[in-house]
Amino acid sequence: MTKRQKIVRVTLVAGVFILVMLLVLASCGGTGKEDAKPRKPVVSTGPETQLNVPAGYDTRRGWEIQDVSPQYAVASATGLVAYLARVDDSRYQLRTMNAETGKAGWWGRAWRPLAPVDRYPRLLSVTKGDRQYFVTWSFGRLGEYALASADSLLSLDVYDAATGEQRRVEVPWSDAPTVSSTGPGILISDGKAVSAVVDPATGEVSRTAPGSLGYPKDCPNCRKLTEVRGVTANGLLVSGAKEFWVRGGWFSRKVAPKGTEPRSGVPASVSAGHVLAKWQKKKGAKDAATHDLWVVHSLDTGKEVAQVRCRKPAINPAAQPQLVSSPDGRFLIAGRLAFDLDEKTGFCFEEADGTKPLTLTSVADTGMAYGATSARTVADALAGGGDPVQVNLATGEPEPLALNVRLPSGDANGVGLFRWTDRADRQRLIAYVQRVED
Repeated sequence: MTKRQKIVRVTLVAGVFILVMLLVLASCGGTGKEDAKPRKPVVSTGPETQLNVPAGYDTRRGWEIQDVSPQYAVASATGLVAYLARVDDSRYQLRTMNAETGKAGWWGRAWRPLAPVDRYPRLLSVTKGDRQYFVTWSFGRLGEYALASADSLLSLDVYDAATGEQRRVEVPWSDAPTVSSTGPGILISDGKAVSAVVDPATGEVSRTAPGSLGYPKDCPNCRKLTEVRGVTANGLLVSGAKEFWVRGGWFSRKVAPKGTEPRSGVPASVSAGHVLAKWQKKKGAKDAATHDLWVVHSLDTGKEVAQVRCRKPAINPAAQPQLVSSPDGRFLIAGRLAFDLDEKTGFCFEEADGTKPLTLTSVADTGMAYGATSARTVADALAGGGDPVQVNLATGEPEPLALNVRLPSGDANGVGLFRWTDRADRQRLIAYVQRVED
């Protein structure tokens, strides 16, 4: 072989090697070049923004993301926080990061939602067995002039939180749906008796006709204002004007707490594994005219887990104080209510006459909860309404915080999550690490 031929051969081999490396790099972390370089978000470790937060958080340790969706979701088992980033004018991308370290995790393929592009798609998380999933969804018409119900649908992208595996599920739906993930399935409903459930593991869609909801016998109230409320391992959780039941399973009248009217149960909120319900005390009880009983029930069995009495009618189930769980599932909060499921205790944070209620926004595995007194809603408390407080659920004693303190909207594996909009109207998600007591 001549010297010239050797040079040509070496050059060709080098060129092939470079081409292969370029192809490998292009295929890593996404579906191609268009997904590998999303326009946003900007991530910083530090973090840059120093908010006034409760002393239990270290603002020098954590991370920060800007230009992301106002919603986020947490998968505690994987330690990941998921959020949506805008890739371009019409596409979005689900991305994840490690809650403790701020390091980037996996991200999904970019996609175009059915909803108008000026709004972020919805984001939630769901757990089935020992697997956790992130779910994004949007609702819209298939065509510009579509009129028939079959021309509109709900589009969901389901991601395995551990691997990032992505599955598209499309469900024909006539009107704007309600979508929730309070059990081992994704519940779609019209806010009444029409529903469908998506299995996050397989994408299978199952529907139950309103006439097949398993109405309990001798329950006229069950057939009034019927609403599918949640998904359990044994069937749908359904409620009527009063009383509630699991289709083919337990019935609230049969698990009514001691000292309450058995036909008075009204569910207010559902979380993974539990349902919070309001019960009237038995007629003739000393405080029946002034107080109700709020009870956390097991979603699978209906059995009582914890309870607390609160003044009425300060809390209306129609307002649905939303159940929020600590990452490890031990503590639950809902508006002014808080529960320690291990100790089977409950708290109702209000004055004796029902005034100055405490609206809780988050709770950590340590049992430290944060909120604000006299705030109208959780959103109001997070926006600075009311007077901020912290309460250790081991003692149940609220402690006032400085008026300019910003409250965490959630907790993820020892990291407090704070939402903030800067002066340029950019949404930021900021994480501060919890301080460890000596």
